[in-house]
Amino acid sequence: MQSKILLFLLLAAFPFALRAQQSQPEVSEEVKAQLKAEIMAELKAELQSEVKTEVKKESQKPPRLTVGGYGEAVMTRNFYSDNYLRYLYPWKYKDDKSHGRFDLPHVVIWLGYDFGRGWSMGTEIEFEHGGTESAIETEFEEGGEYESEVERGGEVALEQFWIQKSFSEAVNLRMGHIIVPVGGTNQHHMPTEFFGVYRPAGENAIMPCTWHETGISLWGRVGNWRYEAMFLPGLDSDRFGDDTWVSGGAGSPYEFKIANAYAGAFRVDNYSVPGLRLSLSGYAGNSFSNTLSANRNSSTTYKNVKGTVLIGAFDFHYDAHNWVVRGNFDYGHLTNSDKISAFNRGLPNASPSPKQYVGSDAIATGAEAGYDLFSQIGCLKKKNQRLYVFGRYEYYDSMYKTAKSVLKQNWCGRQRIAAGINYYPIKNIVIKAEYSIGLLSTYEYETTGGEIQKGNFNNEPAFSIGIAYSGLFKR
Repeated sequence: MQSKILLFLLLAAFPFALRAQQSQPEVSEEVKAQLKAEIMAELKAELQSEVKTEVKKESQKPPRLTVGGYGEAVMTRNFYSDNYLRYLYPWKYKDDKSHGRFDLPHVVIWLGYDFGRGWSMGTEIEFEHGGTESAIETEFEEGGEYESEVERGGEVALEQFWIQKSFSEAVNLRMGHIIVPVGGTNQHHMPTEFFGVYRPAGENAIMPCTWHETGISLWGRVGNWRYEAMFLPGLDSDRFGDDTWVSGGAGSPYEFKIANAYAGAFRVDNYSVPGLRLSLSGYAGNSFSNTLSANRNSSTTYKNVKGTVLIGAFDFHYDAHNWVVRGNFDYGHLTNSDKISAFNRGLPNASPSPKQYVGSDAIATGAEAGYDLFSQIGCLKKKNQRLYVFGRYEYYDSMYKTAKSVLKQNWCGRQRIAAGINYYPIKNIVIKAEYSIGLLSTYEYETTGGEIQKGNFNNEPAFSIGIAYSGLFKR
């Protein structure tokens, strides 16, 4: 500041100094030019320094626009039958040939913007299984008529769109379409957050994954604790099923989300131990009234049916000493599962309901552990490359318990064992490979001819490879 004032005074006095020096012949023009050049050089250096300082400060500010996403491309060879009747007549399809599949399970684009004064926005568009494609074509075999054809199966979904007001780190209010923070997979579903080529099968089998609903969320972080509480519409019991339990009840097949019944969800995370996260989450809400079915209001049989869904979940994540260990335990209960099963099975064929029996209780538990072999190889560790060798075990059953009038499908319960590798050439890209096997339970069927068939359901081994990325693109 002092140098700026000095330069200003020098510049202001310079014309007067020149006039005074005009009466003094001993001061040459060369001296005047030199003095002027020195003043201008110092002023220029000072201005350049200011510009560099301002540019540095601006570059250190977090960007207002955030662009990111994640994506997966996988290939699987399943060494078991893909016939849709393989669980109904397992003895018929025991020796079927293997089958292979390529897939793009999830490709997501994320956009976020900080408006300032605590206001921000986030949006996430997800393309599942490659998205959808349709085309209008002229069919010569049908007299040149125009015909619409679906050329690619898949889904495109707005997974997130919310506006948030942040009052402090401890208090944030988020409104819009939000991830429901129940279970480990919903909160941590990016492909760099699990070892398997696909997302953990257990939580996917009993609850929506990724679960996103329109609602209001209050969240924040205080010390080593993070909390979140969410108000949202209830699930739709019309779309509950035997091997999916309540997972089909999220979202809506209509142009709006039915909200005759409301629900609440919560999550609490603790980070007190370095490298360890412990989390508890849950959900509660009625589901039977969240439908457009006209029979709900006219039939007295279902007058007092609520279909309350209760879910409790615990999950953890440990990342230290070259080990990554994750685990989860989820348990769910559905009231009036017998009434819901009877109602759904009586729905018309055009209904979006799978029209299946539904279990009263569901369970999913699992754990995985991986060790970074490259942590013991100095040259690879310096390059931040990682190679995890991992193993995973899961047990899950979407019909863990059933009401007396509900036909239990034993094939819905299984154990799953997997082992493989995750190679990270750089932080945000992972190449995966795994061998897995689904271990199913026993069956006992009476055929139409009165014959009793007993045995084990066919196990489901598979080999999968994939590549995935996850990250934010700031520039």
